[in-house]
Amino acid sequence: MNKPVARRSILAASLALGAAPFGVRAQSWPTRPVRVVEPGAPGGGNDTTLRLFAPHLERALGRAFVVENRAGAGGRIGVEAAVRAAPDGYTLLMGNAGSNGINAAIYRDLSYDLETDLTPISLMVTGPNALVINPRVFPVDNVAGLIAAIKTKPAGFYNYGSGGIGSSAHLSAELFKQMAGVQMTHIPYNGAAAMGRAAITGDAPFLIANLINVMPFVARGEVKLLAVTSLTRWPDLPDVPTLDESGLRGFETIAWNALFGPKGLPQAIVDRIVPELQRIGRLPEVVERVKSIGGQVVCSTPDVLAARVRGDIAKWRDLGRRVDIRVQ
Repeated sequence: MNKPVARRSILAASLALGAAPFGVRAQSWPTRPVRVVEPGAPGGGNDTTLRLFAPHLERALGRAFVVENRAGAGGRIGVEAAVRAAPDGYTLLMGNAGSNGINAAIYRDLSYDLETDLTPISLMVTGPNALVINPRVFPVDNVAGLIAAIKTKPAGFYNYGSGGIGSSAHLSAELFKQMAGVQMTHIPYNGAAAMGRAAITGDAPFLIANLINVMPFVARGEVKLLAVTSLTRWPDLPDVPTLDESGLRGFETIAWNALFGPKGLPQAIVDRIVPELQRIGRLPEVVERVKSIGGQVVCSTPDVLAARVRGDIAKWRDLGRRVDIRVQ
């Protein structure tokens, strides 16, 4: 009479035991090296931030964190590699405002949903973008002078550079063009280093890019910093005006770097990573290094990152509709 009950009890126990090893693996993660995909070229702000944090994560968690640059298609190649990876914690993604925000607004054929096909882990570093110019091409001291200089030439006479179609630099410059009433020609380069060189040589003498990407050039006097894109002045650059106070009211674009996992990443793994990132983000050497390249350490909880992604996607979709920025 009791055999069926006994068999059901044994089956339930077997299923419970079968589920246990997955949980155990998540709790003991990592047991081998972790690949972190960076969807940009080496040397950019995203890459710099990741390589700053990776050695600290290695020491904290006892396994190598291997940076894998998968540049191309505005970050789509790297993001897709992470989306397709197994959600076991051994492939993570270092995304940014372009790869994980802007792309949702301008690409019609994304094979993934940036809001639902990744697991938010932590918003790590934020910072304003910076408007920089080649001072030989534009011998001006402020944004009003720059706009006037651009308008003295035929529409499209001057080039502006970016790290690729759909990048933060691209969309930020398009927003500037719309609000300032000027026309320039977009020249997409392969990554932040290349667009920086173009600004220095004068091939593309106007650039709005992450502070992280342009501060080394500013420090060497190779380009001139005219304004930042936050609504209030950046604490570490108190003498640099914002675009908002320079006449482009409401202009704001914020650069960010963040860690994601594939959809379905176990919560136990997220719960191991976030406290370590927050601890690392408080280390004086990390704080100072991030400040030196124009950023601010955040190291947030996953919900803060999810909210940032949603907000950016909505913002850039609106701009994309207004200025018809779409990529096939």
